[in-house]
Amino acid sequence: MSTQPERKLRYAMVGGGRDAFIGSVHRRAMALDGQMELVAGALSSNPDKARASGKDLGLAPERNHGRWEDLLADELTRPAEERIDFVSIVTPNHVHFPVAKAFAAAGIHVVCDKPLVHTRAQADELVRTVEQSGVVFGVTYNYTGYPMVREARELVKRGVLGELRKVVVEYNQGWLATHVEGQGNKQAGWRTDPERSGAAGAIGDIGSHAENLAATVTGLELEAICADLGALVPGRRLDDDASLLLRWRGGVRGVLTASQIAAGVENDLRLRVFGSAGSLDWRQENPNELVHAPLDGPKRILTRGSPWLSEASRRACRVPSGHPEAFIEAFANVYLGVAADIRARLAGVAADPLAADYPRLADGVRGVRFIEKTVESAASKLKWTLME
Repeated sequence: MSTQPERKLRYAMVGGGRDAFIGSVHRRAMALDGQMELVAGALSSNPDKARASGKDLGLAPERNHGRWEDLLADELTRPAEERIDFVSIVTPNHVHFPVAKAFAAAGIHVVCDKPLVHTRAQADELVRTVEQSGVVFGVTYNYTGYPMVREARELVKRGVLGELRKVVVEYNQGWLATHVEGQGNKQAGWRTDPERSGAAGAIGDIGSHAENLAATVTGLELEAICADLGALVPGRRLDDDASLLLRWRGGVRGVLTASQIAAGVENDLRLRVFGSAGSLDWRQENPNELVHAPLDGPKRILTRGSPWLSEASRRACRVPSGHPEAFIEAFANVYLGVAADIRARLAGVAADPLAADYPRLADGVRGVRFIEKTVESAASKLKWTLME
């Protein structure tokens, strides 16, 4: 996958303490290739829980903080050879903006979970901050790290599908089919709370993944949307179901659905891309296969790790074909892309584009805009809402 670097990149984590699902996923992903090490943190908004969580992970007491502000202040007092190389932000959504802005303004590279921030104004302010500081800024749309997603992207780039005509992306889950936020479920509690999650529920949580997946694979830019959002579980304050019609620039049509009340469904993310010469079909629950159906030949199933795949896809593999790779490895690929970019900056050279393959700040900003326009469209009496 990669050669061992001279030293590991040092990182701090904000959020992701005890009982936090996604924080542990990020840490496992960063540990996978031996290129990054956790050296500091402020792992919870509760100072006592933050320090207890840091102790669980073996952080040195002097770098185990109760507040992210203390973490940043401490890092800025340290010499360059001890200071963190980047911060990983894995908090609930409402904390993303202040933390990301502060670390970026301080010249520290940032990796932030999605959705990036609550509003387009915040996103634009982050862009200005990053432009001024020049830091690397990654956003963990982890599904872009799957080898067969990267293969799909390369096939579209090569024109294998001909002229693109339609894109259908679906993300269905069933974990919010009942009012679990009222039963003490921590994840449901903040994801259905407008103060912490933002203006959108399912469309912000998983719909943003669907939008990013479609945009990454096709390279298309949305022109207009027609959205229907609903909170179908009684008492829920944010949408748990979304249906969108899409118009992409160039005349391509699309459909996006995102639902978290699909009872009995686990994590069914699926992308289909249709062109004049064939189609592609990828499903996250069977991620090591990509179905290519050409117009003038038999359907073929492309499998992860095969020697005839693109270099972009093969670079994202760690084990030979036939051995499954999935969720954590995809996160690891995103972090490897960020690491390659940071190492290139440290060396004063241009990063290898295939190595530095990860979602950027621009992807996060586009995602925020998509969420805002979807909410606007759902509230409008007009059929179409322009993405402007």
